[in-house]
Amino acid sequence: MNPRTTVLASITILLVTASLAWVGEWANETSPTASDSNIDASQVMNKTMQIDGLDIFYREVGPKDAANILLLHGFPTSSHMFRNLLPALADQYHVIAPDYPGYGNSSMPSVEEFDYTFDRMAELIETFTEKLGLETYSIYLMDYGAPIGFRLAAKHPERIDTLIIQNGNAYDEGLLEFWDPIKAYWKDKTVENGDELRGLLTIEATKWQYTHGVRNEEAISPDNWNIDQRLLDREGNQEIQLAMFYDYGTNPPLYPEWQAYFRKHQPPTLITWGKNDPIFPEEGAHPYKRDLKNLEFHILDTGHFALEEDGKLIAQLIRDFLERNLDSES
Repeated sequence: MNPRTTVLASITILLVTASLAWVGEWANETSPTASDSNIDASQVMNKTMQIDGLDIFYREVGPKDAANILLLHGFPTSSHMFRNLLPALADQYHVIAPDYPGYGNSSMPSVEEFDYTFDRMAELIETFTEKLGLETYSIYLMDYGAPIGFRLAAKHPERIDTLIIQNGNAYDEGLLEFWDPIKAYWKDKTVENGDELRGLLTIEATKWQYTHGVRNEEAISPDNWNIDQRLLDREGNQEIQLAMFYDYGTNPPLYPEWQAYFRKHQPPTLITWGKNDPIFPEEGAHPYKRDLKNLEFHILDTGHFALEEDGKLIAQLIRDFLERNLDSES
């Protein structure tokens, strides 16, 4: 069996297994109404900032004197994943969503020209926030955005207003069988082990990330995986993604540090987690309860990219959460 077939077969097994386990219930009984922001997508500005010789693309909307929300995207996407959330929050908040190098509309230097690591991404996003003048902010942490954002929070806890965690991991319990071939690459960085992961960079795998575990596949726009795949298919981008897969192995050793940050600083935290996600499964959501006291917790009946199916609900949960937890003078 070739490497691509191996990974795609694993995805198929996960899809069938998880579909048999679906349970249509929430972790709580609240049911907020949809967001009522009067801002539309045309008011979201598309900007570029120069950092260390790289063009860093970002989307920005909302009053600059309002409380800041920094949206950090996951793999294999970009700030495009926040295209609907940005205007949904912008009547009350200053909302910013950057693309990392190698993703979206930001520069894509080769692996020889740029250090594709989570440490480097966090350094760059830290510089980004400083150049924007963001003294404090809430962070939306999803997928790759979690280890980037948790690095920022642990380094500068005084800058963090709140955490908004959506399928972003900080506990060993959250890395299950999906991660087995990636863990093998961490242990032995061979060409063969890297090739085993290339199946995760195909259109089939990208579409699967968006459609697996959703309630209604017809509600998910194919623009999502087609846009992401076009960017993944750029020359040299697969090597970037393999570098990031490998460097994800630097994150689990930092989990105790991040958990200590939670316990010491107790940032107000909102969790909205798609429970049908085999990449960052529900098992990774519950351990946050051990360390965070001011925690609002919602398990949603959707998949990895929860904003695609439950974006209006998540926007309202964020608005309600921030209204309760941010200083009225922010």
